[in-house]
Amino acid sequence: MQNIPINFRRVAIFLGIFILAWLVIEFNSRLQGLNLRNEQRAEVRVAATQASQTEMALQTQVAYAASTEAVEEWARTEGHLVKDGEQSVVPVGQAGSEPVAVDTPVPEPTPMQNWQVWWNLFFNK
Repeated sequence: MQNIPINFRRVAIFLGIFILAWLVIEFNSRLQGLNLRNEQRAEVRVAATQASQTEMALQTQVAYAASTEAVEEWARTEGHLVKDGEQSVVPVGQAGSEPVAVDTPVPEPTPMQNWQVWWNLFFNK
């Protein structure tokens, strides 16, 4: 068997290169994790902003629904209620009369010449 001399300088260089490569790989994986967490943070911020805007819009709707203006608007439009001193007017047709029928005129077709008919058949779809 041959005796291979162990050169401590070469072993130290290989060990240093191995440690350096391991550090670079570890650093790269940590950067990748950081980028992933930054993307997740951005998504959560967007969702939180949307949720807060939705909450503000709903609070505005609740405040309007609790106001007297909303109650009066509903009472006049959907509830068909009137204030004191006002008279409700409901249009009613006369009893026994038929509704007025409006005759719509029927448009008369304009006659086409023969060459226009053939043109439309060949060139128009």
